[in-house]
Amino acid sequence: MHNELSFPSIALSFAGGLALFLYGITVMSGGLKKAAGSRMRDFIARITDNRFSGLLAGALATMMVQSSSTIMVMLVGLVQSQLMTYVQALSIMLGAEIGTTAMAQLIAFRIHEYGLPVFAAGFALNLLSRREALRNAGEALYGFGLFLFGMSLMSGAVVPLRSYEPFLKLLGYMENPLYSVLAGMLLTALMQSSGAFIGIVITLAQQGSLSLEAGIPLLLGANIGTCITATLASIGTMRPARRVALAQVLFNVSGVAVFLFLIPWYADFVRMLSPAAGVPGTAIPRQIANAHTFYNVFMAVMFLPLISFWAKLLIRLIPDSPEETRLRPSVWYITNSALSTPSLALSYARAETVRMNRILERMAGALLPAFTGNPAAGDTLFPELSLAGGIGMREEKIDFLESKMSDYLIAISRQELGERESREVFALMAIVKDQESIGDSIEALLQKLTGRSPEASMSLTEEGMADLSALHAFLCGEVAGLTGAVQEMGAARASAIVHGADDFSVLAAEAEVRHLQRLRRLPESAMTHDRHMELLHAFEEMHHYCKSIARSIMNAGSQ
Repeated sequence: MHNELSFPSIALSFAGGLALFLYGITVMSGGLKKAAGSRMRDFIARITDNRFSGLLAGALATMMVQSSSTIMVMLVGLVQSQLMTYVQALSIMLGAEIGTTAMAQLIAFRIHEYGLPVFAAGFALNLLSRREALRNAGEALYGFGLFLFGMSLMSGAVVPLRSYEPFLKLLGYMENPLYSVLAGMLLTALMQSSGAFIGIVITLAQQGSLSLEAGIPLLLGANIGTCITATLASIGTMRPARRVALAQVLFNVSGVAVFLFLIPWYADFVRMLSPAAGVPGTAIPRQIANAHTFYNVFMAVMFLPLISFWAKLLIRLIPDSPEETRLRPSVWYITNSALSTPSLALSYARAETVRMNRILERMAGALLPAFTGNPAAGDTLFPELSLAGGIGMREEKIDFLESKMSDYLIAISRQELGERESREVFALMAIVKDQESIGDSIEALLQKLTGRSPEASMSLTEEGMADLSALHAFLCGEVAGLTGAVQEMGAARASAIVHGADDFSVLAAEAEVRHLQRLRRLPESAMTHDRHMELLHAFEEMHHYCKSIARSIMNAGSQ
């Protein structure tokens, strides 16, 4: 009988079912993320320091997108962009570990026979609906149908193997907890989906091929293997973001290290809470699903009170780097504790605005060398960064500070202010917006470096470079002058910048005329025309924002 087994047929059926199963998970997760992804990110980003709300939010978010890996990658991104601290991310990570058990609970119900009707309903909803929300729901539903149908194919494929001695011997190795943990870890890491691997485990259990004692270590290994996604996402990020990925690894490894020696007793505990009565063939799959849920809930509840200790341990393992701290966006002066004293808060806000302008000075100074020279050359302050990399790093700082400053200035405006203080608050609001616009202009111009060879960038004519250098020097002087003007909020300095604007306009107009004249007599000028005009217009745009900042300072000082 055993010799009559058609292994190619079994392998093809199982592989086809696995492909549909994995593709279904991908489609379902994609539909759910389209429906709730951006809102979910905003929701998670607003989580406060309350660890219990973080736990619930992580569980809810993972249940909604059906992917703990997606939530972990999102957390790494939020911490990297400083929209969340790594300590806040820890409680959400614990919640995500709980939320990922919902898939196993769903799979344990024998509903895979209904895969095709569910697929048909979802496909019809996606095809016929005009509303985007319903189309996304339909996509998630037909992905779920494919997922169930894939399970059905895998389940049918392994039926002939239930009495095949070599297959049973192979499964016998899974009774060794260490082998099972390693197998679960490696296969989950390859699939990059613990839900997919657990689905396979439950499918084998539904066919009577896997015992609870063999299934539990596979689940433990899957919990470690799923860490691979966040670990890969954290490569190249700042240290706080790397701590989030390390936290997930430590959480799951420590849990497995404890439970690995308690599997027989844990299996008895699960059986006691998961009676075998019901539809034949559902007892062990339900017990495996419950074992997964009980384990993750227990570990999350145990670790939640230890978050502060855990955070200190992560700092010891991945300590802050002074150099990296300087590269990371952060506020230096503004603090909420000063809001009760508006004059003090306003002085802090002005100091932060001055700092923003000093950052712009370095960006503006590096712009012409980066655009017309070698953008890979080293940054003057951070030699490990290229000129282009230094500009990009500072643009991130400007964007971050503009957001923080706008919120801070709005908070100041709600306090009891005098007339002059009110004018300064609203002037600073306008100034930080213009500062961000200057940063965006520099970043947009630098984006045009992509795909351009260094040889092409050196082909600007000598006369053209002289004109652009004169405009660049004038512009850098304006930005530097604004630093002092903002520091003093002095109308005199600001007025000098506004009145000197005519000189820039004259220089720019003369430079453009000379460039057009060169186009007639020098063929090489035609080759660099686009680049020359891009720089010229970018300088004019930045000059416009400098004038706007100067006028805001003048308005703040007017009576």
